[in-house]
Amino acid sequence: MADALASPGEIVTAGKYIGAGLAAIGTGAAAIGVGLVFGHFLSGALRNPTASDAQFGRAFVGAALAEALGLFAFLVALLLLFAIH
Repeated sequence: MADALASPGEIVTAGKYIGAGLAAIGTGAAAIGVGLVFGHFLSGALRNPTASDAQFGRAFVGAALAEALGLFAFLVALLLLFAIH
């Protein structure tokens, strides 16, 4: 029965892997966010082509913010895996 118990070091390692996996979900969410930004931009540009030039810069700002959140989530995952002892 005592052999089934995990040591504290193994619990910390398992927690690091679980936390990194949960943080990695943010990278997928960023990809979905970038797709939504450009998909909605394209939908609006096809409805009103004269306004698409003014909105193109805003679409890139939205995509950059979504991508920055994805990179932040990736950084958190790497920190959990390699920087936390």
